[in-house]
Amino acid sequence: MRELCANVRRWRKVNGLSASELAARAFVTRETLRGLEEGSSAPRVDSLIAILAALGIADAVVEATNPYNTVAARARIDDILRSGGSL
Repeated sequence: MRELCANVRRWRKVNGLSASELAARAFVTRETLRGLEEGSSAPRVDSLIAILAALGIADAVVEATNPYNTVAARARIDDILRSGGSL
């Protein structure tokens, strides 16, 4: 979580946004963004996704969590599906 928080702050700076600007674009409070960036509080999932979307990286983060994108997970998925299971 600490690295995710630091990355959100880095992305905000890369995009040249102040914390207030990013909070406004994400429709979250400045306090919510501050808590995330400092790692002092965990935002609700919808707030986190809104912040990531405002930074233009929500799709990349969601895609990074896709188990089909790793060889090991794809092999396990194939085994599950072959045995009649579902995901």
